[in-house]
Amino acid sequence: MSTQTQSETGTASVVAAELKQKIETGDAVVGIVGLGYVGLPLAVEFARAGLKTIGIDLDPVKVEKLNAGASYIQDVRGEDVSSVRKAEKFEASDDFDRLAESDIVFICVPTPITTNKEPDMRFVRSASEAVAERLRRGQLIVLRSTTYPGTTEDILLPELIKTAEPHGLKLGEDYFVAFSPERVDPGNTTYTTANTPIVVGGMTPVCTDLGATTMEKIVGHVHRVSSPKAAEMEKLLENIFRSVNIALVNELARLCDRIGGISMWEVVGAAATKPFGFMPFYPGPGLGGHCIPIDPYYLSWLARRYDFETNFITLSARTNEEMPYYVVDAVVKAIANQPISLAEANVLVLGAAFKKNVDDTRHSPADRVIDLLRARGVRQIELSDPFVTTFQVGSLEFVSRELTPELVREQHVIVLTTDHDNYPYEMIAENARCIVDTRNAFARLGRRLDNVTVLGGGDFV
Repeated sequence: MSTQTQSETGTASVVAAELKQKIETGDAVVGIVGLGYVGLPLAVEFARAGLKTIGIDLDPVKVEKLNAGASYIQDVRGEDVSSVRKAEKFEASDDFDRLAESDIVFICVPTPITTNKEPDMRFVRSASEAVAERLRRGQLIVLRSTTYPGTTEDILLPELIKTAEPHGLKLGEDYFVAFSPERVDPGNTTYTTANTPIVVGGMTPVCTDLGATTMEKIVGHVHRVSSPKAAEMEKLLENIFRSVNIALVNELARLCDRIGGISMWEVVGAAATKPFGFMPFYPGPGLGGHCIPIDPYYLSWLARRYDFETNFITLSARTNEEMPYYVVDAVVKAIANQPISLAEANVLVLGAAFKKNVDDTRHSPADRVIDLLRARGVRQIELSDPFVTTFQVGSLEFVSRELTPELVREQHVIVLTTDHDNYPYEMIAENARCIVDTRNAFARLGRRLDNVTVLGGGDFV
């Protein structure tokens, strides 16, 4: 006799059928744990789709702002928050007991790494415990945080089982669990939470179906995979793919500088004319954002548990981590050529955000560049970023300066780490003594500039 349950064969239980109907009719209540770069856009999209949405966050300042109809994230417009608040479709709270009202609960919490470059799962664990304590029949729990394969099964599910088993709740019949990775790209106005295809993998076929049905309320294309592990690995592949290819061009950029007379930017542009088999990636001062600098270490940590070394992936991550050192060497050389001592030199860093046209400073290369400059003896450092008001580097807080010709002329070296579109490039080029350009940003001026050296431009070292 077969021991498979209905949920394992894909046949929905009565509870699953009722939940699916609530989702399809828009009567399901959505709960979002964590209202950061991932959770808040998700909450607003569900609310705009007409589903009552409750956002949970422990930060009372965030809760107060959202309930007042304001946003603290660049990619979420304040008017959108205000609109769903007025429609009574969205509410923020710091009370986890509100999760009992939710039919679907998304966990959207940070997944950093420790100083030893191992997964720091404390936020996932605490969120899982909080959700599990309030688990009830008819709920779908979806982990959305980027993590290593096995997290849903090894961390989230055991916590849920602690509550489920004493109450006779069966996975796939009475409650449902899935993983659906976030695909947030800060500052991207073309692909947003609302139109970027989504991947869903559930603990059972019914779990997958409910997860996919939920996401289809806000996203047109939902791709189903066989398990949470497959979805978790898929997310790591996305980000490690970028890490590896960026490491490749960073290494070749350094080689072009060593050889001299070859611009990696020109080389990439030429290669990009091939309509198949090539995707352009560009050099830079290092990786930033929440996922790409971290995900290779998630996978390498997991691989070691299986006596496997991800040599290629780990080497790529280390190559990218070396880039701030390479940039600082160029700045120090530029100072020495003036000549002036490092302690007396004025250095202006352009860009605190990790990518252009956003205010997101998570793991920004500028942090490491500034830290390394100070370690080399540079004490007079200024910062300018039109999207960032203040920037914390260790114990120091930098206040963004307004760019003026006077400020630019005072600097011995200007190092551009973020190529925001609204920098006054012409004014900077006309007034700067020396510019270290890590993004080839000044190429937009369309002429050769004797006071600019470009990372990978053939003359950076």
